[in-house]
Amino acid sequence: MPIALVSVSDKTGIEEFCAGLIARGWEIASTGGTMRVLRAAGLEVRGVSDLTGHPEMLGGRVKTLHPRVHGGILARREVADDLDQLAAHGMAPIDLVAVNLYPFRETVAGGDVTLGEALEQIDIGGPTMLRASAKNHPSVWSVCDPADYGRVLDALDAGDVPERPKLRRELAAKVFGHTAAYDAAITRYLTRPDGAGDSPDLPAGETVASLLRVQSLRYGENPDQKAAFFRDGSSPPRGIPALAQLHGRELSFNNILDVDGALTAIAPFVSGAQAACAILKHSTPCGLAVGASPLEAYEKALACDPVSAFGSVIAFTDPLTEAVAEALSRNFVECVVAPGYSEGALRLLREKKNIRILQPEAGAAPDANGHLEEGVEVRGVRGGVLLQAAPRPAREVNREAHVPTARAPSDAEWDDLAFAWSAVQSVKSNAILLARDGASIGIGAGQMSRVDSVEISIRKARAQGFDVAGAVLGSDAFFPFRDGIDAAAAAGVTAIAQPGGSKRDAEVIEAADEHGMAMVFTGRRLFRH
Repeated sequence: MPIALVSVSDKTGIEEFCAGLIARGWEIASTGGTMRVLRAAGLEVRGVSDLTGHPEMLGGRVKTLHPRVHGGILARREVADDLDQLAAHGMAPIDLVAVNLYPFRETVAGGDVTLGEALEQIDIGGPTMLRASAKNHPSVWSVCDPADYGRVLDALDAGDVPERPKLRRELAAKVFGHTAAYDAAITRYLTRPDGAGDSPDLPAGETVASLLRVQSLRYGENPDQKAAFFRDGSSPPRGIPALAQLHGRELSFNNILDVDGALTAIAPFVSGAQAACAILKHSTPCGLAVGASPLEAYEKALACDPVSAFGSVIAFTDPLTEAVAEALSRNFVECVVAPGYSEGALRLLREKKNIRILQPEAGAAPDANGHLEEGVEVRGVRGGVLLQAAPRPAREVNREAHVPTARAPSDAEWDDLAFAWSAVQSVKSNAILLARDGASIGIGAGQMSRVDSVEISIRKARAQGFDVAGAVLGSDAFFPFRDGIDAAAAAGVTAIAQPGGSKRDAEVIEAADEHGMAMVFTGRRLFRH
């Protein structure tokens, strides 16, 4: 009689699976809670301690770590000496292992778990049995996913067909991916200073990455590039994978990049006194504003560059009303992201067949401090991966900030500088953002020279009919020369927020003083390549 060893944390479908095995002439051996569930269902189950001849020990820490278990799993059926050794020691072959692991990720996800509690959720016997069965998969069924129970029963009924070895190999591969993801979660937890920090440290010198496929994509940046979207498998869904899609076609490669940029853009304005709206194109804002309502914020953001807003991704910090949806429906919008929608807003937006409507679930949106739960950014390069801590929202400009110029900002300039500094963080380097009254009026991005970005921001502002005189400017990095200051002053810019730190800071300050401009040094760079 073939033996199935069953020990599962997730008991979904386990009663039906074991009943199916028994009906097909299998004997079931099980442990602890799984055995109790199966016996309560009226199934005949043998305890693993009966199989090993040794009781469970150390509060359940040791129950399957025994030669009778692992010898039975690892014995090669085609090697006569292996089978002779089993017989000599009175051991029986184990032909199927159905195991899923202690819920470590679920336990630590809440963050209010002690180290001792977390350590108790690190499964030892489960991964060992799974890996042993996967190693010996030509002879032993290795099952870690309840979704595969039915496939295994069907394969048993089909007999020795060519597809059977392929399925065994597929299940074995799934096991090694599953245990690797489990180890990645443990590694990630233990590398945090307190085991549950808001911003996890970067991985140790050697680590395991766990990636779970969210979806296959039609193509990547261009139609001739294959692409897929994966998420971090070592934790519950965070960021983009935690967005609920309420309507529209599936997200494309470029949509996902733009949505990520949109969440970054609104992060500094979450829980602010006003609603914020960011309009993204090619993962950088073409308009960003705050207002008394989401509608006012949207209209101000759109005014910055309505031409570039065609086919954009738009994010809001506040729930959308029907009035906002009506305004959005007058333009071609790829995606809209908001923390909620009125019934009327959803009805209007859904009239657009292709618009993607997204709503953050836990872990997707910035929290009250503007932080995204995911603390590490990953960038792929040829032959490697770059990791960095995710940036905290830019909020350094306030009346305590360092003013190196002769003139300090006025009250109105302080307010606009605070907005411009927070808004420029999400713009691609070299980033320049002109602002007035809580709205961007001109944006220059992605240029090789900072003065070029200044001139582009001025030109784009004037193209939309904005008077640059009296506007303020935010720069993501220092001005290496005074030419950018001179260009801004010539257009009428009156105040600037920038990190400072250039070898020519004295020259730049002198230029600002010559033009009667106020300047704030934040001491922080905001490059976004």
